Amino acid sequence: MRITDDDGVLRLTFDRPDALNAITGEAAVELADAIEDATPAEYDAIVLTGAGDAFSAGGDLEMLAETPDTSQDAYEEVTASFGRAVEAMLECRVPIVAKVNGDAIGAGLSLVAVSDIAYAAEDATFSCAFVRVGLVPDTGGTVMLPHIVGLRAAKELAFTGEFFDAERAADLELVNETVPADELDARVADTVDALAAGPTETIGLMKQAMHENLGRSWDEALDYENLLQAQARTSEAHEEGVAALLEDREPEF
Repeated sequence: MRITDDDGVLRLTFDRPDALNAITGEAAVELADAIEDATPAEYDAIVLTGAGDAFSAGGDLEMLAETPDTSQDAYEEVTASFGRAVEAMLECRVPIVAKVNGDAIGAGLSLVAVSDIAYAAEDATFSCAFVRVGLVPDTGGTVMLPHIVGLRAAKELAFTGEFFDAERAADLELVNETVPADELDARVADTVDALAAGPTETIGLMKQAMHENLGRSWDEALDYENLLQAQARTSEAHEEGVAALLEDREPEF
């Protein structure tokens, strides 16, 4: 992973372009470490992307070729690496933007689904390719993908491992928007600027509410929503937002 701090934006780049940014267990741990350390007090946004022509081709083939001794060993290995990275992304209070500059395959596709916002180059290709190597979708693939694209579409993508283009990814809402490759940086920058202008702590509460409420009943979900709203109502961001509205000016979060 290449990790840079760019004026309140944490930029995380899979940096193995010769291997189409295939993700090793070590890289997954680096990703988890960086995201776990990111707080709204320090960052307005996190941008996740890949170096070169691919976002990520998924799990590293040499790693996948090493068969663990037991299923318990396999469980501990994936939990400590890819599982930990996904948990960090889902729990992080800083919004994560995926800049899908090229192919997103297997775990690469899963990371796009787990990100909060995603933009893709028009020539990017996607595949939930785990079935092609006899694996269940991981890196959050069975968790977030059905919520985003719908259960029936998620089953089709997972069961067949079919490759599909960025236009279909947008139709499925796997990505928010597709743009020409030479406009991708600018599109992501526009969203990052909008996030930076907003109250990051409040955005973090929104993300927390949406993720925590995915599996709750309506009454539990509404009660949790009310709990977080109470926190927001007593925050400096809310006070500044109301004051700016009353004074007919832009808020300074």
